[in-house]
Amino acid sequence: MRPLRRSRPIILSLAILVGICLQSTNARAGETRDIVVAGGCFWCVEADFERVQGVKEAVSGYTGGTTANPTYKDVTRGGTGHYEAVKITYDSGIVDRARLFDLFFRSIDPTDAGGQFCDRGQSYATAIFVSNAAERAAAENAKAQAEAELGRKIVTPILNAKAFYDAEEYHQDYYKGTKRVLTRFGAISQKDAYKRYREGCGRDARIRDLWGSNAPFVGN
Repeated sequence: MRPLRRSRPIILSLAILVGICLQSTNARAGETRDIVVAGGCFWCVEADFERVQGVKEAVSGYTGGTTANPTYKDVTRGGTGHYEAVKITYDSGIVDRARLFDLFFRSIDPTDAGGQFCDRGQSYATAIFVSNAAERAAAENAKAQAEAELGRKIVTPILNAKAFYDAEEYHQDYYKGTKRVLTRFGAISQKDAYKRYREGCGRDARIRDLWGSNAPFVGN
């Protein structure tokens, strides 16, 4: 029995250490929350925000319209009222909604009401969708700060949230997909198609022109 007695202080110390670690982890972890934004091509918004520390996932989808369960063809054809949008799920103990809204405004062209970059039409326009007064206040504050910094009128509306419909599976995480797709460049992987689309559409070039060193997802 003596070896067991000698091991008790060690076991107790380990138990205390584990408890401290768990308490520390719980203290850092916050609530899991969502925001929904529309910033033009949802592949690009998803790719940008999945790089942000504290973001758990970003899901491409459709929202803002009246058509239930829309398809990509429905939305891009027009008439549904839906935007290409992204639901961003985040840990509020690591990043807060104010920070995410700040990043959002600086990742788009919020002066363009007719779409984004090479993608034109209402379905590619920008918007923030809010579910409560706290979200609206945070979004309005971020918009005011971005407008002051940019020195130009921001046209991105802040709208009441509506039903969010997940986009088709092939749109999710498109920017890192390895499946080969047929493009005007031939058969290439999804991630290569995404890179060529983003560059060809002029997204990063326009954001760099607008925001300069304050563009969070663009190399300067």
